[in-house]
Amino acid sequence: MVKICCIGAGYVGGPTMAVIALKCPAIEVAVVDISVSRINAWNSDTLPIYEPGLDEVVKQCRGKNLFFSTDVEKHVFEADIVFVSVNTPTKTQGLGAGKAADLTYWESAARMIADVSKSDKIVVEKSTVPVKTAEAIEKILTHNSKKINFQILSNPEFLAEGTAIKDLFNPDRVLIGGRETPDGQKAIQALKDVYAHWVPVDRIICTNLWSAELSKLAANAFLAQRISSVNAMSALCEATGADVTQVSHAVGKDTRIGPKFLNASVGFGGSCFQKDILNLVYICECNGLPDVANYWKQVIKVNDYQKTRFVNRVVASMFNTVSGKKIAILGFAFKKDTGDTRETPAIDVCKGLLGDKAKLSIYDPQVTGDQIQRDLAMKKFDWDHPVHLQPLSPTSVKEVSVVWDAYEATKDAHGICIMTEWDEFKTLDYQKIYDNMQKPAFVFDGRNIVDVEKLREIGFIVYSIGKPLDPWLKDMPAVA
Repeated sequence: MVKICCIGAGYVGGPTMAVIALKCPAIEVAVVDISVSRINAWNSDTLPIYEPGLDEVVKQCRGKNLFFSTDVEKHVFEADIVFVSVNTPTKTQGLGAGKAADLTYWESAARMIADVSKSDKIVVEKSTVPVKTAEAIEKILTHNSKKINFQILSNPEFLAEGTAIKDLFNPDRVLIGGRETPDGQKAIQALKDVYAHWVPVDRIICTNLWSAELSKLAANAFLAQRISSVNAMSALCEATGADVTQVSHAVGKDTRIGPKFLNASVGFGGSCFQKDILNLVYICECNGLPDVANYWKQVIKVNDYQKTRFVNRVVASMFNTVSGKKIAILGFAFKKDTGDTRETPAIDVCKGLLGDKAKLSIYDPQVTGDQIQRDLAMKKFDWDHPVHLQPLSPTSVKEVSVVWDAYEATKDAHGICIMTEWDEFKTLDYQKIYDNMQKPAFVFDGRNIVDVEKLREIGFIVYSIGKPLDPWLKDMPAVA
């Protein structure tokens, strides 16, 4: 029986291994992590992450051929294939601070694999890593190998949160990169055989190691670039009276461009886009390509600009001050159908409003109050370290209250900021909300999900990103 072990029970490791276990009943899959609380959650009825369809998959396989354990060394020792899916945060100090990936957790995982292994193994990079990580890992393994043969493969994940299980069941492509040697090709084939249980062979792409590693960074950079492109257009639309939804619809009808990732918003979030672009920038700089590095930096600059612009628009609309005013924040996750708050634009928007002394009342159907308070108190990039190494629960921000109901959040508020496109926000009783708010009542729609005309009829002053401005806002100073 082939045995697979995955080090790291997070957003990537957990769902990926659960689906492999479901689709390959003859393979025994163990997901290991040093975090006891995380493993306990995977073994309970309340999984540590929210992802549509994940519960069913885990419950079908857990205890049969899918196991969650803190006994890392035992399962690595027994495994034929070891996936490594550990955190690769952005460095906050030292060489490459603010851009380069911190490979501390990766390196310690590699050293542990070398220490406990007594048989040949295939080691698979599953975390997003900078190009040439495989080479570094290979050196650590071979220099400590005790005559054991390790083959390194790169198998980047292309999951979108909120649809991860669907993406795993029916991927656009599975990418496997390995050495172009006989042993390397054999290792590629072994991993290909696992995925071929359910993925059509023509969707399994085999490349060299560097191409696989770079393809992941490139894919995320291209996607983020599309979002920044349409967000840059949204600012121009507001200035000229064009409607960004109509513009992006017209642009997306061009089959060479296509309609996906052309929704203007308050900005992109998630654990990968910013991190991967910073990584790409650093690699370009290290390879003497400053012009290429600057090109990709602009994608992040426009994203930061969009968040700042949104905050400025809120403050400028409300008589240039939000001091002491209650603002309702609807949604905190970086997108709907996930509880993930990593790099969510809501953090920067909330911090911007708090900087102007606003009082915030936050509601998100999937994010806990504790998580929101941690996110607002944490330093940039701290979120990407394992939970037990993050700063202890910080003091809560007293100007912030977290509530479990949109109506409670908006009661007596001066304004509403929609930060996440949860479906329930489209169907709220906005008349009831308006009746219970301070007047004039404002809605700042950071996701373009509300019916603007309907809300204006009720009496709201509405700001939608990239849409023709409400007459009220036209008299306000231009927001740069």
